[in-house]
Amino acid sequence: ELHVTSSPDNQNTNTMAPSCTHCTGSSSSKGLCPFSLALFAGSAITCVRYLQYKSKKSTDDKPFRVVFVLGGPGAGKGTQCELLSENLGWAHLSAGDLLRAERKKEGSELADIINANISAGKIVPSEITVTLIKNAMVELRKSKGQIKFLIDGFPRSEGNVNSWKEVVGEKANVESVLFFECPEDILTSRLLERSKTSGRSDDSIDVIRKRFVTYREESMPIIEMYEKEGKVRKIIADRSIEEVYKEVESILKE
Repeated sequence: ELHVTSSPDNQNTNTMAPSCTHCTGSSSSKGLCPFSLALFAGSAITCVRYLQYKSKKSTDDKPFRVVFVLGGPGAGKGTQCELLSENLGWAHLSAGDLLRAERKKEGSELADIINANISAGKIVPSEITVTLIKNAMVELRKSKGQIKFLIDGFPRSEGNVNSWKEVVGEKANVESVLFFECPEDILTSRLLERSKTSGRSDDSIDVIRKRFVTYREESMPIIEMYEKEGKVRKIIADRSIEEVYKEVESILKE
């Protein structure tokens, strides 16, 4: 039976850092192999990239969280959405603003259709509106990781609802519908006042009247439909901006 006893020479040999063929058979002064360090660093970078990819994929798989914001023209929907966006981190998408931006794009095939409908106080074809909204949500999720959206002024008709189901469907969860109630005489005065600085063609008195008719005939039935689903939260909008905001903020914090 062979017994091996340690000696000073043996101890020195055992405590030396292992040599590495990539380091010309010798170890560094601190016992660290440059090749191993490079390999470790590469593995760490790969791991970080994988985790970033996995996190992004997880976000992409989540359905959008959506709150529809409805009410007559001039009810203050846009103002309240901007405040909510600043204070609570929801992205504000205005169906009207998206349409107005598209109609200004040079060479846009949709511009003529959008212009004709808006000038006549009519609702733009649903497929156009929904496509613009979906594209905006996808872009904001891609660029900022945003999945919470306040969609202002949509849906306004049964066609809007059907197109939403077809184009967006299960990619978004409609959590609630904020409905801003306000008498038409107050809405009219607000719109006429806004027309002095807005430069919007749909803020003229003739178009305003047409918009009210369209709102009563097409939008109110949509609000009633969502009310039956228990999603509508009514807000009295003929109050100060601060009073209205306080109520709306408490609803979204629930």
